[in-house]
Amino acid sequence: MLSETLTAGLGQYAIGAKIRALRQGKKLGLVQLGEHTGLSPAMLSKIERGQLIPTLPTLLRIALVFGVGLDHFFAEPPDRPKVAVVRKSERLRLPDRPGEDVASYFFESLDFPVTDRKLQAFFAEFPARSKESKSHQHNGAELVYVLKGRLTLSIAGSDFVLDEGDAIYFDSAAPHSYRCDERTPCSAIVVTAP
Repeated sequence: MLSETLTAGLGQYAIGAKIRALRQGKKLGLVQLGEHTGLSPAMLSKIERGQLIPTLPTLLRIALVFGVGLDHFFAEPPDRPKVAVVRKSERLRLPDRPGEDVASYFFESLDFPVTDRKLQAFFAEFPARSKESKSHQHNGAELVYVLKGRLTLSIAGSDFVLDEGDAIYFDSAAPHSYRCDERTPCSAIVVTAP
């Protein structure tokens, strides 16, 4: 069984509605589509109503009947504006280094359902007196806004201390890392853009 987050994420593609539109466009009933795909009409009905998420092999069987690729079911219509609401309860909290005993920080994606993102946004929490994160770099730019506490960023060998309400923008191709030297934890919004 899929989690609510995965079900909602897959639901945004409206796969069932797209299958129904293809079927009705070809004037096929569920029984006829079942004969062409080898799938039961009951299963096809559940898929069309969004009660069942098809596996990729099942979806491919359906796609072949209509002469479309799998991308047909996952592509966004060009005229539809991109909108994604990420509820706090739906976010996944991940450590900066999976498998490590102590994390330098934890992060949660604020835009994970969006495909073809123009930027990436994260909520980050830095435990009190956390060890410095591993230095890393990536193409583009980064903006960090401190929500609570004090955060130290090391960028290309220089330290920058940010207090609550402070922000920093920098070229993320420069090696950078984060740490919270304080007795209280720190939280921040981190936005990266390619």
